[in-house]
Amino acid sequence: MKVTVVTRVISFTQLYSRKRLADEANSQKSGIIGSVSTVEVPVKTNRPNLVAVGTIVWLSSELMFFAALFAMYFTTRAVQGPKIWLESTGMLNIQFAAFNTTVLVLSSVTCQFGVFAAERFQGRRAGSLFNFMQWGMREWFALTFLMGAFFIGGQVYEYANLVRDGLSLSSRPYGSVFYITTGFHGLHVTGGLLAFLVVLIRVNKARRFGHSQATTAIVVSYYWHFVDIVWIALFSTIYLIK
Repeated sequence: MKVTVVTRVISFTQLYSRKRLADEANSQKSGIIGSVSTVEVPVKTNRPNLVAVGTIVWLSSELMFFAALFAMYFTTRAVQGPKIWLESTGMLNIQFAAFNTTVLVLSSVTCQFGVFAAERFQGRRAGSLFNFMQWGMREWFALTFLMGAFFIGGQVYEYANLVRDGLSLSSRPYGSVFYITTGFHGLHVTGGLLAFLVVLIRVNKARRFGHSQATTAIVVSYYWHFVDIVWIALFSTIYLIK
């Protein structure tokens, strides 16, 4: 009889211990689930690139600068009168200026192809030099640089011919506004050529083409497209609207 009582007590103790361990396990499991459910997942926000935003703001100020040059041009034209203005515009070589403009506009296309290559992180060509579809950012930007340099060379050639024909900076009011407006634009194009050189040097020195190089290429393309658009407006105003 005593053996039976002892056996029942031991069995009851074992059952109680098992139940207690099970309750503790369930309690710990609930605590883990609760802590996991209350973890806050950080939300990523796509903020604009500060370099790109700064470049756009700076280009807006440059737009105001060229707007002032346009205002100077039209004011001088209104004061001089259409007869005197027509005599001065007759000295311009519109055919050559149109060809030079076409080269600059096409350079904006090649620049954008370079941006496409930069966006896929392709710094160099993947195939033959004559396979344009495999070109990287370096090849497209080098071609853009050559086209921009050709435009500047053409502008210098045009200046030399106009000075030889008697149209200089101080010869008449038209010469002043012509050289100031086109000259300042030429300086901006030269600045863009220097920017292309900086990008090409950085790409050659970099071990791998990454996000930093791509961002630099995209920002330079903003500036180049800007000077191209400004020149289209200048060409239409100076050479076409006489």
